Amino acid sequence: MTPPIRVLVVDDHPVVRTGVRGMLASDADFEVVGEAGDGEEAVRQVEGLLPDVVLMDLRMPGVNGVEATRRIRARHPGVQVLVLTTYDTDDDIVRAVEAGAVGYLLKDSPREELFRGVHAAARGESLLAATVASRLVERMREPPGRSLSPREAEVLMLVADGRPNKEIARTLYISETTVKSHLAHIFTKLGVDDRTAAVTVALDRGIIRLRR
Repeated sequence: MTPPIRVLVVDDHPVVRTGVRGMLASDADFEVVGEAGDGEEAVRQVEGLLPDVVLMDLRMPGVNGVEATRRIRARHPGVQVLVLTTYDTDDDIVRAVEAGAVGYLLKDSPREELFRGVHAAARGESLLAATVASRLVERMREPPGRSLSPREAEVLMLVADGRPNKEIARTLYISETTVKSHLAHIFTKLGVDDRTAAVTVALDRGIIRLRR
């Protein structure tokens, strides 16, 4: 008899954890061995429990799901992480997959799809929600960096001009907080960590051009 797949459920909402636990408990193929309410607790639980699959939410207080996934996969490559979240934005999907998640499902997925996802993850195989798979395909078809929005490109042009955040905010009639948010998205999309690198990569890829 095949032993059940040992699952750790990670979500900051207790009601969600209870619901997922209840669904999995209805099938003898699964055994929920633990729960965690944030990424840091998830990493600790994995150390002690060594589950086969971690069902991971993404947006949680403290250590988020992407960082928790990265840490778990680095320390325990045999433990598979299956994202189960409400969010299907491009950045969330790409960051989770890059961190080592083997699959990506949405919380409104049918129970059967969740079961298939856990089975696939336990085998080290990928299962992506249909909307998630289509977004990844679209993302891969885009030229590198072309996913910058017009506003993000505008912000980056002003950065290239040497403008500080406060001046960019005044020029575009937005808040400094919004400028910082745009920059964070730009850094993620271009795979860089600072303003200088963002400008350099954007110039190299032809996303922006220096003004004369």
